[in-house]
Amino acid sequence: MGRVLVVTAVAAERDAVLRAVGSGGAGDADAGGAGAGAVRYTVLAAGAGPAAAAAATAFTLAGSGPAPYNLVISAGIGGGIAPHAGIGDTVVASALVAADLGAQTPGEGPDGFTDLGTLGFGTAAYPADPGLSPAVAAALGAVHAPVLTVSTATGTAARAAELVRRHPGAAAEAMEGFGVAEAAARAGVPVLEIRTVSNAVGPRDRAAWRIGEALTALTEAFARMVPVLEDGLGAPTAERSTAP
Repeated sequence: MGRVLVVTAVAAERDAVLRAVGSGGAGDADAGGAGAGAVRYTVLAAGAGPAAAAAATAFTLAGSGPAPYNLVISAGIGGGIAPHAGIGDTVVASALVAADLGAQTPGEGPDGFTDLGTLGFGTAAYPADPGLSPAVAAALGAVHAPVLTVSTATGTAARAAELVRRHPGAAAEAMEGFGVAEAAARAGVPVLEIRTVSNAVGPRDRAAWRIGEALTALTEAFARMVPVLEDGLGAPTAERSTAP
């Protein structure tokens, strides 16, 4: 039996995933049970930001007991980075990148910023699972590119341009992926990240956000990616976590 941990930030994202892999978000602990060869999905709302995501992921992985998780997925809505992704698109991460974790280094690096890896204090990016990531992207017709994790969501054109200069191939911005990846890496579990785009990264314009549509797209994306995961892990059932 395979196990997949899906980590979202908030309840609305968690419930959007459960509508695809569980019991419609009704909150059943085990939607339909799990037979031999089945995949069990634990779907939790960890809280916003990389620290909350890392803590909840690590806590859940450590408490997995005799049936460890085979895959961790960071999932939710996010901002699309032009020209690679816009509102309504789905992005599957090729890498999960800590975009603002490092040091200001005037005269060094792009825009006077040096990331954590270059500083020699760890890593600033984790690769997504090299087999599943492109397969899921292909199944969804999604953009396959790096997804940036930030601690402060972008709200100006200047900040968006800065991120594009530092990470020219990145297609989306969110706040949890790198934290999830850090915890997964320490546990030796492969990771994916999927984001459905609700807004453009740039000037903050709440009137242009399409959160409801992006949540619907998240449900649809998970429904379509389940067969890809089944190929390696089995047939799906789900559980809803009471973790933070």
